[in-house]
Amino acid sequence: MGKRYFCDYCDRSFQDNLHNRKKHLNGVQHLRAKRLWYDLFRDAAAILQEEQTKKPCRKFLQTGQCDFGSNCRFSHMTEQDLEKLSAQVQGEQRSKELRQEGADVPPGAIEDWLEKRAKRLSVAQSNSALPEKPAPFQYPPGWPPVQDLPPSLQAPPPGGWPVPPNLQWG
Repeated sequence: MGKRYFCDYCDRSFQDNLHNRKKHLNGVQHLRAKRLWYDLFRDAAAILQEEQTKKPCRKFLQTGQCDFGSNCRFSHMTEQDLEKLSAQVQGEQRSKELRQEGADVPPGAIEDWLEKRAKRLSVAQSNSALPEKPAPFQYPPGWPPVQDLPPSLQAPPPGGWPVPPNLQWG
């Protein structure tokens, strides 16, 4: 059996040769899956602009579902969805503008935060006067029985593992 090609978009594999790969990459199923993947990362402003140019899907508005799904050329967004998306876009634009202007941090905000942090750390240190030693790892009770473990997973005996005579120094 030869090499296999795995398509991350379609989540399937097939024998890798020129004919099969071309046929798959130009197939409708692959192109839809690829478009859906890239749509996940689209900008909200681009989605809003595209949805506002589309007419509403009558079937989707009447029944709540459409046979064409994400391939429908009409919009499946309600007025409320479009308003939410518009508010999100405006919020993103405002925050972008503030970052570009180099918005000033309110005076004293950093000092207040540092002061609160110092108080929290001092309280935490005073509560733990004795440094706690981390507990050694223990298997849950009854699992697996220690005698059933392979030697590589068993804990070393007190004093360490015995050294074979041929590996000893001296």
